[in-house]
Amino acid sequence: MASEDSEELTVTSEVHHFSKEEVIDGSAGAVLSRFDFVYPPYMTSCEDSKIMKAVTDADGDLQVTRKNTLHKKEGVVLIEHQSATTLDLVGEQVWRGALFLADFILHHPEIFKNANILELASGVGLTSIVAGMLAKKVVITDVDRGDILTLIDRNVERNKDLMKAEILVKEIDFYDHATIDETYESLKDISVIMAADTIYHNQLTDQFFRTILRLMSEPPNKTMYVALEKRFVFTVEDLDTVAPCYDYFLDRLDWLRCQNLATINWTIEEVPIDFKQYFIYEKTRHLVLWKIAAKLK
Repeated sequence: MASEDSEELTVTSEVHHFSKEEVIDGSAGAVLSRFDFVYPPYMTSCEDSKIMKAVTDADGDLQVTRKNTLHKKEGVVLIEHQSATTLDLVGEQVWRGALFLADFILHHPEIFKNANILELASGVGLTSIVAGMLAKKVVITDVDRGDILTLIDRNVERNKDLMKAEILVKEIDFYDHATIDETYESLKDISVIMAADTIYHNQLTDQFFRTILRLMSEPPNKTMYVALEKRFVFTVEDLDTVAPCYDYFLDRLDWLRCQNLATINWTIEEVPIDFKQYFIYEKTRHLVLWKIAAKLK
C-alpha cells in the first residue's frame, strides 16, 4: 500500500490491480479506470433500463455508449483518479471500501431506491455514482482540497447517463461545520448517509464522529452506513499484528451511543457482509460494514 521515495511517503490503493487504466494526458498521475460490474436482476427486468458498455474511439481512448436492452447484464463506471497520492490526498484514489459499499447499494434497492442520500468524504465519487442509479437525490461531499470537488464533477459528467438521481456536489469539512450550515438547504430531506474508507487516523475519526452527531441530530430520522477495511500493522507495544484505527473507530461508536440520549434513540450494529458481489475486486474478510440509525424523540 505504501511506497517511499526521496521526497515523501505516497500510498497506492490495492484496487488499481483489478481495474483497467489509461493515463490521462496533461494531468500528472491521473488515470481513467474502468470499473466493470454486473447489473442485479431487478435492474434488467424492463426495456427502458439504462445499460452501458465501454468502447474505444479511433485513438484508443475509453468512451461510453449506452443502449436500451432487455438482455444486457453488464455495465461499467468510468472513474478518473490518481494512481498514487500523499496521505492527505488519498481521497483522489479509489479504495476497496467504496466498491464494497457499492455492492451493498446494488444488493439493497429497498434502502436506496428513491432515497435522498448524502455521502461524506466521497473521494472520486464512485459510490455516489452507483447510488445515483437508484436514488432520488445524492449529495456528494468532501473537503475542498486539491482537485477533489472538480474531479467529482468530471466523474459525474462521465457517468451522467447511468444515473437517474439529482446530483449535487458540495463541500463538507469534518473540521469546519460551517460547511454544513452552508449546505443546509441541500441536506434538509436527507434520510440516508453513507461513507467508505474514511478511517485512517484517530484525529480524523474524532471529527468524523462529531460530524455524524451533528448531521443525525437534525430531522428527519436518518440511517447511516459506514464501510471500511481493517488495516493491520505490527506494533512493538503489542508484539502483535493489530488494527489500531479500527479499534479506535469501535471506541468512537461507543462514544456516539451515549450522545444526546434525551433526544435520540440510537441503533448501532454491524451488518452481515454476505451480500452479492457485483464489482470486480478482492472482497477480503477484513471489510466491515456498520449501520447507525438515529430516531429522534
